[in-house]
Amino acid sequence: MTDTMRAIVIEQPGGRETLEIHDDWPRPGPAAGRVLIRVMAFGLNRGEIYTRLGHSPSVCFPRVLGIECVGIVEAAPGTEFVKGQRVVATTGGMGRAYYGSYAEFVSAPAAHVHAVETSLDWTQLAAIPEVFHTVWGALVRALNIENGQTLLIRGGSSAVGLVAADYARVHGLTVIFTTRDPLKAELLRGYGVDHVVIETGQIAPAVRDIIPDGADAAFDLVGTKVLEDSFACVRRGGVLCMVGLLGGEWEIENFVPGAVIPSTTKLTYFSSSATPMTTDALHMYLTGLEDDTYRMPLDRVFKFDEIQEAHAHMEANSASGKVVITLS
Repeated sequence: MTDTMRAIVIEQPGGRETLEIHDDWPRPGPAAGRVLIRVMAFGLNRGEIYTRLGHSPSVCFPRVLGIECVGIVEAAPGTEFVKGQRVVATTGGMGRAYYGSYAEFVSAPAAHVHAVETSLDWTQLAAIPEVFHTVWGALVRALNIENGQTLLIRGGSSAVGLVAADYARVHGLTVIFTTRDPLKAELLRGYGVDHVVIETGQIAPAVRDIIPDGADAAFDLVGTKVLEDSFACVRRGGVLCMVGLLGGEWEIENFVPGAVIPSTTKLTYFSSSATPMTTDALHMYLTGLEDDTYRMPLDRVFKFDEIQEAHAHMEANSASGKVVITLS
């Protein structure tokens, strides 16, 4: 094995043209407590677009993006992993604090790597890690969903939203889903959505028409920009989990908690970087995909050399599921 590898590198923030392929980028070596992974495929995430544009203040450049991948263990000194294992890796600073998965190899902290045995191929497997990590963390760990509840999913028909709807369906919840595109209603219902609300920025009246007392829980991908309206969709004593920031605003100007958060209603947040996924939860989901309990969230597969086209596809909101890059 050589000391270099192919990697997609950003020298400075900017547009898709900043995603440049280097054929001789330094390859990471074995390190105690870390898993060196030969990357077979990886999924794209909107957070990587924000970082590419320079909106992640903690990220220094040059940078190899990529917060998740699937691949084969090359080396893993001081860990339970062995060479040749098939693994999934998510977050843990990948692509932000250290060079990420847009490369032939990545070195990830062992706590954020999971050994898997599955009949899914590499591209199917690559559609899962960060999407499921976010859905499981928000629905199970943050919202504590229960059979019979009503869940509001706000934030468009992204892969995360679709998987959240599908997961909630399997676990017996009624799902209300917002989208700006009425043409996606049929797609959404295929993932278990019971009610589709057209996103206008002020959806509380429409949600209350469906469920007058409000939803038991809200999975909010839009974020701070619509926080007050999202709370108006949730019943008293219910829970709102902020999962994303698709609204593009990180802060709430002149935030007065008592004026925004209804009495006894709860606000929580989920970060996949701060809360590792359990291997048991991942295995249960993979088994459910294999036996068709869950729907595969894969939209489109691009080759490594097509990274700029893949980013364009995601930025255009053309995807109805996960976008994956393959190296295999």
